Amino acid sequence: MTDVTRLRADLHQVWRMRAFEEKVRELRLAGDAVGSIHLGIGQEAIPVGVSGLVQPQDAVFATYRGHSWAIACGVPPEALFAEILGRATGVNGGRGGSAHLTAPAYRFFGENSIVGAGAPIAVGAALAGRFDGSNRVAFTVFGDGAMNQGSVHEAMNMASAMKLPVVFVCENNTWSELTPIAEMVGDPELYKRAAAYGMPGERIDGNDPAVVRERVGAAFALARAGGGPTLVEAMTARLVGHYIGDVEQYRRPGELDEARRHEPAVKLAEQLRAAGAGEDTIAGAESEARAEMEKAAADALAAPLADPATAKEHLYV
Repeated sequence: MTDVTRLRADLHQVWRMRAFEEKVRELRLAGDAVGSIHLGIGQEAIPVGVSGLVQPQDAVFATYRGHSWAIACGVPPEALFAEILGRATGVNGGRGGSAHLTAPAYRFFGENSIVGAGAPIAVGAALAGRFDGSNRVAFTVFGDGAMNQGSVHEAMNMASAMKLPVVFVCENNTWSELTPIAEMVGDPELYKRAAAYGMPGERIDGNDPAVVRERVGAAFALARAGGGPTLVEAMTARLVGHYIGDVEQYRRPGELDEARRHEPAVKLAEQLRAAGAGEDTIAGAESEARAEMEKAAADALAAPLADPATAKEHLYV
């Protein structure tokens, strides 16, 4: 695969994720979707870089900001739109909504509205893989604020103590909801915590899919070879509010302008130009993605709403 082909594919995937989320925002503001929805616009390079590393036997556990991770795992956008819109054709029959998407058939074992809860669940999946012979790597992603959750610390300790095949990725967008992470910790270089657990840790550029692919790929290779877990801190920026409706009064002056200069779509477009690609190639990556997501959303809107009479089905207590 040539540099232009790889870069163009990465840019197209970034735009697929972004166009999906921008459409979700439009649908939420129009009242077609309801409930709390958290977008990851600006953070797409991390799931794009990881997507090709996940094998059929692996398991992915995301946060409640997980739309792009579902797309990275190959979940059809129409089924994702349908779920968010409460349609019967959604991946969970319209029961889960935005914050509880799950699609095990695509290796996506879902989101979790409890901050950091995906980490211990991933450790359990990795432990199960030791007994079922699957050679499974469990991948879990969470935000910088989740690094202060006790369950995340316990998960990392157990994974390291038992040398379980877990890849921990912290999407550090520098904001723990509405508070800067630097004001909440003694050392904002969160990857350093890995040393306390006896596992490798590093900080990487989370806005470049090629960097993510290389460094997280090394973590996958280590886990698959029996070398245990790794913590990767991927630095990125959230270009939207913590949730739809967030007025973002906490933002520092000039912060978003600076972030937009380094976000994944801009960075990949610059790399494509440097590799000799024309503007039509760059523009086509976006236009194709937007056309796909417009059609997927329209098809989802045309699907029947979930039947309220089935609301108590698939419940386990």
